[in-house]
Amino acid sequence: MRRFSLAILFLAAVVSLGLLPAAAQDDPGVVNVYSSRHYGDLEGPFEAFTQATGIEVRVSAGTPQDLLTRLRADLQRGNRSIADVFLAIDAGVLSLAASEDLLVPITSDVLNANIAEEYRDPEGRWYGLSIRTRNVIYNPDNVTEAELAGLNTYADLASPEWQGRLCMRPASHIYTVSLFSSLLHHLGEEAPAVAEGIAGNVSRYINSDTSLIQAVAAGECDVTVTNHYYLGRLINGSAEDQAVAERVAIRWMNQESTGAFININGAGIIRNAANYDNALRFIEFLSLTENQCGSPTCFPGSNYEYPTNPAGELNETTASFGEVVFDTSYPLWEYGALQQPAIDMLMAAGFGFVEN
Repeated sequence: MRRFSLAILFLAAVVSLGLLPAAAQDDPGVVNVYSSRHYGDLEGPFEAFTQATGIEVRVSAGTPQDLLTRLRADLQRGNRSIADVFLAIDAGVLSLAASEDLLVPITSDVLNANIAEEYRDPEGRWYGLSIRTRNVIYNPDNVTEAELAGLNTYADLASPEWQGRLCMRPASHIYTVSLFSSLLHHLGEEAPAVAEGIAGNVSRYINSDTSLIQAVAAGECDVTVTNHYYLGRLINGSAEDQAVAERVAIRWMNQESTGAFININGAGIIRNAANYDNALRFIEFLSLTENQCGSPTCFPGSNYEYPTNPAGELNETTASFGEVVFDTSYPLWEYGALQQPAIDMLMAAGFGFVEN
């Protein structure tokens, strides 16, 4: 017994003197993230978080719908997911996860102070961390001033003058589904006719926003609809990318009415998360004013997006697109409820679900 006691005392002395490796004394651990962002596992903001906290960020990537299905299966199978954080590029998917109790309410003065109310779940189950708009990209050489003057709303894309001149992302992609859910929200009974008119004008479906912009630059179509940051990437890309960007222009939609359709990158903590405290630190870190800036190490700036923290600074490229009014009259937390009705409307309108 005496020999054992001496060994314990010796170990205690070693720890108190700091002679054990740092990891053995205070391992900060990990945070596991299901992420539908497709910009590389080790994004600048994630690396900045690890550098600041020592917490390792482990990412499992997939589409928003695939990760939601995986999350459901995780919790049904073992009441715990391998992930701690659900990071999604669509408010509809986040709201569906919240409504199914896959995400837990977060109590955080930091998040409530940093993230504007319109960009977070009213019950605190998810918080938006960056904003993207979905707007028209057009070829100035092929679109006249008169035509441009008549292109002010998403519904204007149903006008006969755009027949055979419009390229769109297929209806199988969440970007299209969410955009058309906003037509349902704002136009009500008029939305199906608008969807049918837009579908009738599409000459080609391309399942890549970058490729859509390239098609417009090449004259394959005159107009398309993409997330704004894809143009930002081209502007800051290779010489070839920059040449593409120089041949197109962006036009904000619904500026005299509801505002441009937006979506978010948002995050919530998964029910029964094994690393809850680290998950909370991760989301809070990304919400801080200094991490809502325009640089590559900041969450919005790393992808030319807009901050959800009102004190955040815009990326220089994003600012160059000019002022834009966002649509906040369609609450982000209502996107999920209109996803299936939007899909049904797109199917009925004859909108393409695959590339052609």
